[in-house]
Amino acid sequence: MPGGRLTDEDRRHIAAGLAEGLGYAEIGRRLGRPASTIMREVTRNGGPGDYGADRAHEATRHRARRRRQAQPPAPPISDSGHGRDPQAVRDFTESFIALLVEQGLPRMEARVLACLYVSDAGALTAADLVQRLRVSPASISHAVAFLEQQGMLRRERVPGARRERYVIDDEIWLRSMHASLRMNDALVAASRRGAEILGAATPAGARFEASAELLLLVSEAFRQVMEQWRQTRAAQHPGA
Repeated sequence: MPGGRLTDEDRRHIAAGLAEGLGYAEIGRRLGRPASTIMREVTRNGGPGDYGADRAHEATRHRARRRRQAQPPAPPISDSGHGRDPQAVRDFTESFIALLVEQGLPRMEARVLACLYVSDAGALTAADLVQRLRVSPASISHAVAFLEQQGMLRRERVPGARRERYVIDDEIWLRSMHASLRMNDALVAASRRGAEILGAATPAGARFEASAELLLLVSEAFRQVMEQWRQTRAAQHPGA
């Protein structure tokens, strides 16, 4: 999937697609972009009925200028004595954030997750995140709530203090897969119910039946991968 920001030409294609009555997924397919990218672009620039390519491009440039003016440079990231190149760490962190955003994660949530991910402790307090990201406590709170709901971090009490800290570990993607698996299982059940109600012999019912079969295979594959990963980790870290 190509990365980078949307271009003026991309926005003209989006406007043309909306005029044709195309959905976000089809517009994204034509541009080689995630549907979520198209949805965010349209939503923050007037919505499907009022989207204009030139206006959207200018608004994006204005927001970028405002962010550059409002946000001071991020503080240096300590190498924690491991001999890391701070600039290389910053560059990697920004590229990782961009990747998470391309995968559909909102930018603030991506910044919080990346900040935790690159820290050796894998745990930071709200105050730590506010200082490192130079954003408001409310922004951190909203991002943490979203990431916690997705199973991508957890809260724990700081020993001997009333503060909480937010923690990620080696099982971050395992928990995310668990959340996806629960949603997938719900879709399997709904698809089977749809096939039953509509009738498996009808076109609509057959569509639901085929969807249920595919989604069931995905769920089974998820479970097999997670179990294989657990076994590999247990072999690598016996007694852990």
